[in-house]
Amino acid sequence: MTKARWLSAGGVKLLGRGFLCGAAFAALMLGLTPAGTAETKPGAPFVSPSVPDSLPASCGVDTPCRVPHGEYRIRMPKGWDGSSRPGAILFLHGYRGTAENEINNKGLIAIASELGVALIAPQGEERSWSFPGAPRQQRDDLAFIRSILDDAIARHSVDPDKIMASGFSVGGSMVWYLACYIGDRFAGFAPVAGAFWEPQPTNCPGPEPNLFHVHGTSDTVVPMAGRAIGDSARQGNVGEGFALWETKGACRQEVPEEFKPEKLKLVCQRRTNCSGRILELCLHPGGHVFKAAWVKRAWLELAAKKGWDTPIGVE
Repeated sequence: MTKARWLSAGGVKLLGRGFLCGAAFAALMLGLTPAGTAETKPGAPFVSPSVPDSLPASCGVDTPCRVPHGEYRIRMPKGWDGSSRPGAILFLHGYRGTAENEINNKGLIAIASELGVALIAPQGEERSWSFPGAPRQQRDDLAFIRSILDDAIARHSVDPDKIMASGFSVGGSMVWYLACYIGDRFAGFAPVAGAFWEPQPTNCPGPEPNLFHVHGTSDTVVPMAGRAIGDSARQGNVGEGFALWETKGACRQEVPEEFKPEKLKLVCQRRTNCSGRILELCLHPGGHVFKAAWVKRAWLELAAKKGWDTPIGVE
């Protein structure tokens, strides 16, 4: 890794002391080919309902698991013995997506199998997510995700200390809000092509996150600079979100590390904040696309940081 100023690309300044997105980044992207296609404030802290120890695991891939605020699906690791506590990737679908599609996504199934973790797919209300600034507020999705975590831990023996949240597009945006408001429930976050919406949070009550963000510099659906959605909503600037975390980490003088992960056609910059948490931005020259390999890499980076065991040969 080399020391460098934060990236810039497309003339869009990603605000903050380090992360940039302009001409300097364009030079870094040469030789890379495009990726394939493919504030209302939250309410009072939600107190999750207790889940009885005897709750039957009568749901999973084909039958949704019901919780007080909705439903989710879960795919346990192949060969799971029914008593060990596997880690989990909680993946939030994009706009108009479904939990059923994500739990059967071949790419997500493959990486979860390689990593030996459960795959959890929540179902968005009317196939989207409600967070501060979202066009519609349909339910308390922070409370919903809390109830899923409680249920998956009690019903499926998921390890509460080894859960990473990921998501694509508006699902990626929801991941940013999970990191902000209930970050203590997750070990890390891997949003793809999503960001805070306006007005962006000015303070996050949760701890500084381990956050691995991937975004395309040619994304016009969720541009890095943000855009208006209808008359009353606006996607936020990715860099302003990073600026919030940088301020919270208070590592103002640190110069980020620049590197290119092998085989993933990404250019990344990372800084470790004062609490030792990882804050990482990875860019690719493509548009509004998702690759499961990016989520796999985030899990492996998080596992290395946390000292978790990973299956032999997985890289």
